[in-house]
Amino acid sequence: MPPAAVKTIRDQIFWQYAKLIAKSAGLEGQRGFQMSRFTQLRDGNITWTSTIREWLREHEKPDECIYCGAKGPLTTEHILPRSCGGPDIPDNAIRVCQSCNSGKGGRRLYEWKGLLVKDGIPRIAEGKYLKLLYDLHDKRGTLNVDKKELGRTMCPACDLTPRCVDAGTVEKLTVYCPGGLFHG
Repeated sequence: MPPAAVKTIRDQIFWQYAKLIAKSAGLEGQRGFQMSRFTQLRDGNITWTSTIREWLREHEKPDECIYCGAKGPLTTEHILPRSCGGPDIPDNAIRVCQSCNSGKGGRRLYEWKGLLVKDGIPRIAEGKYLKLLYDLHDKRGTLNVDKKELGRTMCPACDLTPRCVDAGTVEKLTVYCPGGLFHG
């Protein structure tokens, strides 16, 4: 679970991104470092990686699946599926093997991976996903929904609530919250 300082959808997205920064720096699990990066993101002192930098990272290994590393023919996968309202833009697309594309299907990234392995999602995919969710929530005006308001404002509209119930996290802020509003 995120620390007490994570109170809104915006915070949840920044917290997950701070964990990516820590992982990239070789400091995975260092809560102090993660908290520092979260605070800097939240306060606007640092920004996330640019689209160009993400594109360059994706093309470092052009014949490898972003999810599993398999080599061979790749397909284009929408990180936030079109069936969930994901836009057909480069920032919502990555190259993956057919097996991962089929396995993920029409599910959102955290929905596919689940709460137990949410921190094992490859950096490129998760970084693009978080930025996309941030933009979509910004357009919807839901970035500042407080975790105290989830049960009233977001949980009724979220189609991932059954997964939260199964995990015992209903009406608590989780990584499902930023993606659960975007469904077909």
